[in-house]
Amino acid sequence: MKLRIFTEPQQGADYDTLLTVAKATEDLEFDAFFRSDHYSAMGGSDGLPGPTDAWITLAGLARETRTIRLGTLVTAATFRLPGPLAIQVAQVDRMSGGRVEFGLGSGWYAEEHAAYGIPFPQDKFARFEEQLAIVTGLWATKPGDTFSFTGKHYHLTDSPALPKPVQDPVPVLIGGHGATRTPRLAAQYASEFNMPFASLEASASQFERVRAAAESYGRRADDLVYSNALVACVGGSDAEVARRAAAIGREVDELKANGLAGSPDEVVDKIGRYAEIGASRIYLQILDLDDLAHLDLIADKVKSQL
Repeated sequence: MKLRIFTEPQQGADYDTLLTVAKATEDLEFDAFFRSDHYSAMGGSDGLPGPTDAWITLAGLARETRTIRLGTLVTAATFRLPGPLAIQVAQVDRMSGGRVEFGLGSGWYAEEHAAYGIPFPQDKFARFEEQLAIVTGLWATKPGDTFSFTGKHYHLTDSPALPKPVQDPVPVLIGGHGATRTPRLAAQYASEFNMPFASLEASASQFERVRAAAESYGRRADDLVYSNALVACVGGSDAEVARRAAAIGREVDELKANGLAGSPDEVVDKIGRYAEIGASRIYLQILDLDDLAHLDLIADKVKSQL
């Protein structure tokens, strides 16, 4: 089981804070540093000092880290045109020496689109599907060849399909709760399927749908990595757990029911239950980015037992 650190910078984190957390992630030998792709805070946070762009952030981190994997959970397809997005991700992959993982989703938060003048189309999923075809198609095109695409939403003509990422292919992550279209796209394009903020039962059912879709597409079900994203709130005592829960505006009982909360042994036990249904990576959603002692504790008392 690999543990990855997953941040939500739109809730209030500048680049220096993210760099500090990413370096701690690397020093503590977690598997990866991921971030969300949002421009507006949620849940009553003021979001100060303001949003940071996902791929600009990852470009900076690519030059200031050496070993950790870097990625998005997940990039919003509504934010960027697919051609420039393929260039951005390929460039960051080169800047990192081949450490990027590309999570892509359809986009969902209407309010942030309105706040920053980003169109919020009705047919987001269809655009998302075309973006997957275009971005992966551009990367797969051999140097010297060209790539063209004619879809309902995007048209590319004789693209030189440059630059190329270091990795061939770049790992693509697709996730979500959708019962039909999401498993189909994961089977077609993904190297990893992620189930965000879901129970063991819901995760097991969705993993089975993705496995079946992969086999229908002609892939082995185990060709994909299966993962979960869950909020983390770990403490060496009940008081420490309660303090960390209060710091992120959550209740301990709710976090224990819906996330990874409690003592290190409680969290290790619950991670083991996710492993039993097929998960081999857990993205630990860390909401208090100033609490680096939390990462120390997880590395020392949780990661060491896996």
